[in-house]
Amino acid sequence: MESASDVDLRGLLGLRGRPAWLMLGLLLLTVVMVMLQNLDTTNNASLVVVCYAAIGVSATIVVLSRRDPIPLPYTFLIMIIGPVATYATLSNTRAPGQDSHILWTAFAYSLVLCLLIIRGRTAYAWIGVAATGVVVAQVDRGTDLGLSGIVGATAPVGTVAAVTVFMVIMRPAIQSLSDLRADATRRAAAEATMAAQNEERDRQLDRLDELARPVLERIARGEALDLTEREECRLLEAELRDGLRAPQLSSAEVVAATRGARSRGVEVVLLDDGGFADVGSGVRKTVLRIAAQELDGANEGSVTVRVLPRGKRFLATVLVSGPAVDRRTEFDRDGRISTTVEQADPA
Repeated sequence: MESASDVDLRGLLGLRGRPAWLMLGLLLLTVVMVMLQNLDTTNNASLVVVCYAAIGVSATIVVLSRRDPIPLPYTFLIMIIGPVATYATLSNTRAPGQDSHILWTAFAYSLVLCLLIIRGRTAYAWIGVAATGVVVAQVDRGTDLGLSGIVGATAPVGTVAAVTVFMVIMRPAIQSLSDLRADATRRAAAEATMAAQNEERDRQLDRLDELARPVLERIARGEALDLTEREECRLLEAELRDGLRAPQLSSAEVVAATRGARSRGVEVVLLDDGGFADVGSGVRKTVLRIAAQELDGANEGSVTVRVLPRGKRFLATVLVSGPAVDRRTEFDRDGRISTTVEQADPA
């Protein structure tokens, strides 16, 4: 009857941790005190204890359930427990026309229904009130409860009505608090992202300054570069490009192995599509170590190291293409390695 709300009522109302346990303890204590009153007027004390224990279970569920609104299976269980417990206790009374105990079970159950409203199940709580009233009316027809029966049937109404009005008034404020908290969370995430971006930019600028400044200053002064220095510039440019295109592959061992392979005439391509974001550091180190070994062992042809996008079957691949053999090494997200070797066509 009610759609699930994104408002975390349990968190906003402080029903977590020690406050939740304190509230549950007070509620169970109240249920026990009411039960003791009911024991004086019943023909079956064991049945009364069982009924109030069931109400205690429903109180525990409504306080400690993690989701708001409470899941429907729990809600239906709470709706059933109250009327059944009321019927069982009223049907075993010794003096129905004289004692005020008619109120006891309905009152204890009404406290649970109040919390059910707070946890986002208002309509179901009122169904519980109606069901309890019907039960009391049916028992009244068979036992002549009289005025006590009428009072017992309406006992939960006042308490539940008061909490319903309270929640109607408070819900806009609760929604506003939820919106403010969500906005604060989004703002904190945006600030964290910006800080990470600024940190990465500063890191890249420092790296560029360290690696490229000496050569750039020489070029700016108009100094001529010999073949060795020009080769160094080519390797440096490729290394800086790798840092932008594949930042997660820019470990010291991979950078050194890549530079060595390129200096031997090997074509090296490094690609990073973000797959390292959701794997452990041990798996990442394994990929980098194997990639560096493949680069160190390549003397001709090409080597492509790629970190695949998140959600793919494999985490990364290393493809070594030579004149005689093509070797493909694949890494899954648990760090397992598989290698496929294909002989090149002699023709």
